[in-house]
Amino acid sequence: MFGKLFGGGRERPTADPHALPVPRRQKNGTYMLRALGDTRVLELVESADAGDWDGVKAALAPFDLGRDHQVLAELAQLDGVQDWIGRAVEEDKEHRATALLISGARHISWGWEARTAQRAVHVTQDQWRTFHERLRIAEAHLFEAAEARPDWVTPWSQLLTSGRGMSLDRAVTETRLDAALRRDPLDLETHLAWVSQLQPRWSGEPGQALEFARDALARAPQGHRLGCVIAMAHIEEWVESDDAHVLENPEVQAELREAADHSVLHPSHVRGPSWRHDLHLFAMALSLADERHTVRRVFQALDGAYTSWPWTYFAEPEKEFARRQRG
Repeated sequence: MFGKLFGGGRERPTADPHALPVPRRQKNGTYMLRALGDTRVLELVESADAGDWDGVKAALAPFDLGRDHQVLAELAQLDGVQDWIGRAVEEDKEHRATALLISGARHISWGWEARTAQRAVHVTQDQWRTFHERLRIAEAHLFEAAEARPDWVTPWSQLLTSGRGMSLDRAVTETRLDAALRRDPLDLETHLAWVSQLQPRWSGEPGQALEFARDALARAPQGHRLGCVIAMAHIEEWVESDDAHVLENPEVQAELREAADHSVLHPSHVRGPSWRHDLHLFAMALSLADERHTVRRVFQALDGAYTSWPWTYFAEPEKEFARRQRG
């Protein structure tokens, strides 16, 4: 009865019991998404920030760190984790694999912080040395974690990133790709890492990444987040191009619309911890393509929640997101 009076008999969407309250928005209508917008992830981040290993282990209970890439990324990006995670690796034999995985991921992120986002010609010798030292530690820890937990995909996906940074041979990186895809043939983060690997700036050939992304989408069930690989491939095409308007054509617009409808906008799509990050890939790609319809649905779903990735390709990422959100 009350449903008919107030909602036309339709069920209202179930509220996420773990959603963080939306903070006060900025004047431009946006707000920085913290801890994936999840109270459980916030508890994890706060424990890690305090160097509380027991708290980290307790907060990890709802997650599978061997597959939840974005949860792992929250730890990897947190400054200070490198100061205490080594003790957990050495002292906690029962949870050593988890500590090794976190350490490996953090050392990759920490390594890139030392290298900076500058082009290679502008990176100093000291920066290169620190970068590679940290990546070597990451590789050792990730391989040990992978050996201890053969079912985990995240160590292999991380090893693709470290391998790219160390400019390893294609045969080596392809072996790592195969290892990741054997564990999860539809793993999005593995596919995204390989899309980056196939860029000309990392010794790939033009067109390879899009071909790989299209093949992945063809294998993805409806509603699966793997469709985001198409958005990332087009973003990378824009990054590589000297033409800022390279994506502004009907064919790209149509391909992005179809990929979004097949994946993150499909009725069967289940929102996991990283759902806003997935939507941001489409928000940026669709806006770069000057697509005017599907992009509105994506920005509406984001409702002002801002994540720095992938907008860091712009000089002023948050301002760019806000501007494109306004249309």
